[in-house]
Amino acid sequence: MPPPNALIAATVDHLTRFVPFDAMSQEHLTWLAERLKLDYIAKGEVVMTPSEGEVKRMLIIKQGVIIGEQEDGEIWIELHEGEAFPIGALLSRRAAISVFRAQTDVFAYDLPADDFRELVRMSAPFQDFCTRRLASLLEKSQRGMQARYASSVSDQQSLRSTLGSIVRRNPVTCTPETALRDALETIQNNTISSIVVIEPGNVPVGIFTVRDLISRVILPGTDLATPMRRMMTPNPVALPSTAHAFEAAMVMAKHGFRHVLVADEGKLTGMISEKDLFSLQRVGVTQISATIRSAMAMDTLIKSGEDIRQLGHNMMAQGVAAEQLTQILSTLNDLLTQRVIELECAATKACRYGFCWLAFGSEGRLEQTLSTDQDNGIIFVVPEGETPEQVRAGVLPLAERINRALDACGFPLCKGEIMAMNPKWCLSLEEWKATFGRWLDAGDPESLLNASIFFDFRPLLGHAELAEELQTWLLAKTSTTPKFLHQMAANALRNRPPLGLVRDFVVEDDGEHANTLDLKLNGTTPFVDAARVFALATGVAATGTAARLRGAGPKLNIQSAEIEAWLSSFYFIQMLRLRGQHEENEAGMAMDNRINPDLLNDLDRRILKESFRQARKVQARMAMDYQV
Repeated sequence: MPPPNALIAATVDHLTRFVPFDAMSQEHLTWLAERLKLDYIAKGEVVMTPSEGEVKRMLIIKQGVIIGEQEDGEIWIELHEGEAFPIGALLSRRAAISVFRAQTDVFAYDLPADDFRELVRMSAPFQDFCTRRLASLLEKSQRGMQARYASSVSDQQSLRSTLGSIVRRNPVTCTPETALRDALETIQNNTISSIVVIEPGNVPVGIFTVRDLISRVILPGTDLATPMRRMMTPNPVALPSTAHAFEAAMVMAKHGFRHVLVADEGKLTGMISEKDLFSLQRVGVTQISATIRSAMAMDTLIKSGEDIRQLGHNMMAQGVAAEQLTQILSTLNDLLTQRVIELECAATKACRYGFCWLAFGSEGRLEQTLSTDQDNGIIFVVPEGETPEQVRAGVLPLAERINRALDACGFPLCKGEIMAMNPKWCLSLEEWKATFGRWLDAGDPESLLNASIFFDFRPLLGHAELAEELQTWLLAKTSTTPKFLHQMAANALRNRPPLGLVRDFVVEDDGEHANTLDLKLNGTTPFVDAARVFALATGVAATGTAARLRGAGPKLNIQSAEIEAWLSSFYFIQMLRLRGQHEENEAGMAMDNRINPDLLNDLDRRILKESFRQARKVQARMAMDYQV
């Protein structure tokens, strides 16, 4: 029989294969191993129940599978080698919330609750894991992903750099009463392109740039004695020094700015220019957005579409989180779409009607990945004396040109024909209201499917007030139509996260997609569907999944920690989709949303399992609220 110290060494060696033990010190691991007792649990044996009261031990699975069952007997969690439980109950000094049962014969390490709490106190990595389990796993996975791609962008600084860390020098300023001549001399003497107008206390109130010279000074023949308060652009955009570079890039891309002020507690501390952001990356957000804005031909926009997809790869290498990455991609795709519409409108000169271009689906939610088709429509104005049919006939040819041009830019035509060139989705305001009204009243499968796509609409270009009026009307209707919300919830619950009982995941058995699972349909969609139902029920106008959950959560008394756990899981699955699509594109394959989970590393498999468990939790909340 091996001596005790050999058993302890073997236990330590086994534990270090798993998170968080791989990050703990040898001293603390040895301390832990000395206090562990190895238990055998027979298949089918109940390990722990809520009726036992406050949990007295932590278990770490050495071999076998433990399942957690809800009150109705449904299995919601499956635990494998290296996983510890029930950490939440131990931290809160409460009973377990599930019945834990051995799915197979199990060997597990047993640690008394007092020793668990002492280990939390001693070991920072263990404490961090226990209090931020999912976040800790995600951070480790993200570091691995960053290292995986870093070789191709090793000389690029990160868009996650704080603005305070990349500010190059103090901004040059003047007062509102400074004469225009003096301000221009200051700009010339300092070889700069802008000057910030400040009031006492270093409070920024305006900005004047070299770009303003022609329109505000030269062409109007402005008197050089004019005070700067009359020349400046008032209320300049400012971000705190703790904001990240990608946030400044988003502001510049969205508004066409070339400068963003940095201010803390209302006081000017610096300025970021597009040149500062250019230095962070070869193909950057501001560079792409500037190219799109100035594009005069489709060839330029087609190249910009390719640059947007390449930027996605660069940002993954820089460690940009999926939430920010998808927002940036969607923002740039918005700009490209807007410019396509502008160019086609200018080219045809045939459409005399006012309209608003609507984005649906993932584009409407600002959640586009590297592989995305078109989901769009039009809402138009009907002039007095004309009919919707007449307006539609005039708008549809332009809509088709726009859809075809977007296809050329890398946004494939929608196979379901949810596009503005389809007469069904080129409607007046009253026609859209009537269409949504029919879906609300019917509640049949087709209506529910349409609701899951069209209720995420967002105005992209044109008469935005039409879309805003439609959204206000829709939220008033849905929040007072509980039957429809119940039907939407029931329909969403038919799509269950693919967690298995024998294997970790339920995958396709055969055919083209054998051994794979769909990260969009079975992964992100449960979160998206639940967020939509919660938002429609509570009158939250946002369309993005994160904004919807964060907006509806307080109204539904859902704790913010629970919301953030759901969103961490949602964005991890989004990141896996982005990574898979990039790798498929690099290999010359068609991009999709499928992965083979067996090809994931152990860490990512574990996080994906936890993410699917969180999807089940959000579905359980929806089922409880709507009695499904």
